[in-house]
Amino acid sequence: MSQAEQKKFDLLITGVGGQGAILASDIIGKAAVTAGLPIRAAETHGMAQRGGSVVNHIRIGQTYGSMIPKKGADLMLALEPMEAVRYLDFLKDGGIIIVNTQPVVPVTVTSGQAKYPEVSDILDALSEKYIVKAFNADELAFEAGSRLAMNVVMVGAVSGYLPIPKETLIESVKALVPQKTIEVNLRAFEAGRQKVEES
Repeated sequence: MSQAEQKKFDLLITGVGGQGAILASDIIGKAAVTAGLPIRAAETHGMAQRGGSVVNHIRIGQTYGSMIPKKGADLMLALEPMEAVRYLDFLKDGGIIIVNTQPVVPVTVTSGQAKYPEVSDILDALSEKYIVKAFNADELAFEAGSRLAMNVVMVGAVSGYLPIPKETLIESVKALVPQKTIEVNLRAFEAGRQKVEES
């Protein structure tokens, strides 16, 4: 296997508008470029304002096509449990899902038109076919100093799987988060990375 082939990695980031999926993608994209890896990325949004479904395709080491084909993703980073279910078609069999267990309950549920499934039921269903790493990233972000850093917790969580050096990802976090939040975001990154290493 050539060096370039080893570095191929297809990552799908899913979430809900307002959770920071786009910043998470930007951090990984910038780090890949810094590391000298070819990268293709595409964003598809439902309603990208708060509450709509957001999915980002990140293809590292890929020279054609920015959209991951169905059953093509090596890993899914799900910032919200139901969003993991929504985009499962893109994950290859036996692929890895890193999922934030904190639900974002849509208005159809709060208004009584629909019911949100139990998170444990979602995780059980996902675990039947995929390797699942699940934890509450909102809580880890809060412990790091800000719930807004949840997306960076998730970048930290996926960092061990990416063909990008950890230091390069950290530099990318520093470059892209607001200056005054760097410390919080670095703690968030480490918390997410550690959580996955432990599990």
